[in-house]
Amino acid sequence: MLTSYIIRFYQRFLSPDKSIFSKGRTTCAMYPTCSEYMETSIQKYGAIKGVGKGLLRITRCHPWQKNLVDLP
Repeated sequence: MLTSYIIRFYQRFLSPDKSIFSKGRTTCAMYPTCSEYMETSIQKYGAIKGVGKGLLRITRCHPWQKNLVDLP
């Protein structure tokens, strides 16, 4: 599926937490990270609803977030 390849590419090369350039640092305060959340949502709900849930999660991600664990 194309969306999983896009997510894997992001995680491997662009993500501040998981990429090969991150040097082991963790910058995301939420668990799971937004890319992991979107990947799980797509597997659980399908492409359209999963991407929608993932995008809503990204809008909730900010430094003042109180609920740090958010499972799909």
